[in-house]
Amino acid sequence: MSIVYGVQGQLLEVTVVACNKLKDTEWISRQDPYVCLEYGSSKFRTRTCTDGGKNPTFQEKFVFTLIEGLREINIVVWNSNTVNADDFIGSGKVQLQKVLSQGYDDTAWPLQTKRGRHAGEVRLIMHYANAIKPATNHAPSGSPYVTPTPGSYPYSAAPPHAASHPPPSAYPAPSPYSTIPPPSAAYHSPSPYPTAPPPSVAYHPPSPYPPQSAAYPSPYSSASAYPPQSYPPQGYSYPPGPYPGAYPPR
Repeated sequence: MSIVYGVQGQLLEVTVVACNKLKDTEWISRQDPYVCLEYGSSKFRTRTCTDGGKNPTFQEKFVFTLIEGLREINIVVWNSNTVNADDFIGSGKVQLQKVLSQGYDDTAWPLQTKRGRHAGEVRLIMHYANAIKPATNHAPSGSPYVTPTPGSYPYSAAPPHAASHPPPSAYPAPSPYSTIPPPSAAYHSPSPYPTAPPPSVAYHPPSPYPPQSAAYPSPYSSASAYPPQSYPPQGYSYPPGPYPGAYPPR
């Protein structure tokens, strides 16, 4: 247990929260408890919890001026009576070593009767603002996060997860020429050359001749109108030449 020095004149806040399972001093009605606190020459009293019975609640705060070397508060619980004297329920001693060293204490302190029997308990919450709180008083928890430095790990210069998760610098920078986006089905790049019509569309160039009527069939439409003839045609003779010997004899 640590010893705290230099508390003379410092302030200590004590809140009387409630009492639990008090000894019942009434036979017919419910008892009306109240709590008295005594520290040196300072004495405080809570309000009376009317019909509080065995589990009264108070929630009242008092401020004590600490005295060097005095490490306990005397506490007494009474039952208020209107006609007769108040009934003694129980008393106890509150130790201050924990609150002076750690700055905070929330404990239910036991009460005893004049014969030393258990008379219930009273819960107090105490605060001391000038306490020096050691690191061992904190609840156990995980170690605080510290930014790792190169060489701080025993077997590697990088954290254990560096192999599975490389740093951003390990990934290559994206290049605008590395990949070509796939052609979209809805987009067709324009071509400088004309394209032929699809095979399913019949293409007929314009005719330089005027269309003929069906009433006058073309003389060239039937092959039987003009039977094939040998060359030269029959009944044809070479015309006499103006010069002798221009044509060879036949």
